Amino acid sequence: MDEQFDTNDSETYQSSLTDPQNVKELYQYAQNLLESIQTKLQNMSDKIVSGIDEMGNRIDDLEKNIGDIMTQAGVEECEK
Repeated sequence: MDEQFDTNDSETYQSSLTDPQNVKELYQYAQNLLESIQTKLQNMSDKIVSGIDEMGNRIDDLEKNIGDIMTQAGVEECEK
């Protein structure tokens, strides 16, 4: 999550150079802006879900390793 919201990307910069002059341009401007925001939010969401999945896998591995160590040490596992 080290990616910051980039307000200086080329799409944002290009769209801010030409202010909408009529309803059709305003609609297109808003549509492009919403699509850009939706894409960025989807990318962030995908990264978050991927991170959570990776964390879950690491927790599973950790539980397995702890169980193996307990077995090697002759300790009985506690009921969950």
